[in-house]
Amino acid sequence: MPSKIRNSLLWIFDALEREATYVRKPMFGCDAAYVDGLLCLIAADRAKPFNGLLVATSRDRQEALTGEFPALRPHPVLGKWLYVPQDDAAFEDTAEALVALVLARDPRVGVEPTPRKRSRKSILPQ
Repeated sequence: MPSKIRNSLLWIFDALEREATYVRKPMFGCDAAYVDGLLCLIAADRAKPFNGLLVATSRDRQEALTGEFPALRPHPVLGKWLYVPQDDAAFEDTAEALVALVLARDPRVGVEPTPRKRSRKSILPQ
């Protein structure tokens, strides 16, 4: 029987649990937090560079966030998003502050999720 590996970074989302619109979904083998239908944060405890917290934002909002949170940097694979690696000394403080921004509905954090394309099979008559 395969074991379910629990993401060691799920504590980051604890404060979001009280939000009525909060939803946690799997993404890239990680866990994504959605609030008000927006993709906001991704907790990733996999191999680098997916080991830390990704912040779903747009390129035009990156400078404002990196100015306030120096530990944030563009993600090396998903450059449109920001990232703080788990081994950064400011990881925990930055993660908690970013969750506070999500709870405050800061417009710098969160993107509309891309709708999944339906497969051809699902739209063909049975």
